[in-house]
Amino acid sequence: MRRTGSALAWPALGKSLGVAAILAFALFPAYWMFSSAVDVDAAHRGATLIPTDLTLDHFVRVLDVGGFGQFMRNSAIVAVGTVLISAAVALLAAVAVARFAFTFRKAVLVLILIVQMVPLEALVIPLFLQAKNLQMLNSLLGLVIVYLAFSLPFAVWMLRGFVAAVPKEVEEAAYMDGASWGRMFWAVLLPLVAPGVVATSVFSFITAWNEFIFALTFLQDADKYTVAVGLQRFFGQNTADWGAVMAASSLITVPVVIFFVVVQRRLASGLTAGAVKG
Repeated sequence: MRRTGSALAWPALGKSLGVAAILAFALFPAYWMFSSAVDVDAAHRGATLIPTDLTLDHFVRVLDVGGFGQFMRNSAIVAVGTVLISAAVALLAAVAVARFAFTFRKAVLVLILIVQMVPLEALVIPLFLQAKNLQMLNSLLGLVIVYLAFSLPFAVWMLRGFVAAVPKEVEEAAYMDGASWGRMFWAVLLPLVAPGVVATSVFSFITAWNEFIFALTFLQDADKYTVAVGLQRFFGQNTADWGAVMAASSLITVPVVIFFVVVQRRLASGLTAGAVKG
């Protein structure tokens, strides 16, 4: 029995060590970023794992002198606007594609896939010209519309699978109980597809928060920069303020982590939120 217990303990120990090594490998860049952000001499830190001395001067300089607080507000407006509009439009479009029969239904699905295959860099000039003609350059609203063009195809295609997986009998039972289409949508269908809505919202938020090329192309005024564009302020021609860069990168990362933690809970609860009691 002792030999058997010892033999079973070694594989478990090996798995634990493997998981610990993977976590250390994955979390080390984040640790290095945060620790460098609070290091007094971040530019000459070298290979030391522990900061020489702790300070918050880098964060103060980034927020006060670098104007990063305004950049974060701009990114929050763009990201939240993209998430809300994308989730609403994509869900309605997914219901239409999955539940209703109309002309060119399959063609619409194919076009959605084709849009996903086009490299984003190839769309910079066409979208820039369209935004210029519509007088939406140097506008956060114009940037939101551009990000919607990126996130909607993925969101519609993904939510279509969630809507199609909901049995039609559930909707028919709601109709038999006297519910209207709107009542059925909010009380029955939406809770069942909530995990898909959350997953697409995570994708839309991260895309809008971290995107750089289109934000740099469409925005000219510094007070309208997003965090990705504002980060380049701390890079010079021949050098970089690494303390400020790491502090700004930490500020960029924190909202994404918070958003993911919040929606992860909703994602887990959404799997059973629409369960039918029998």
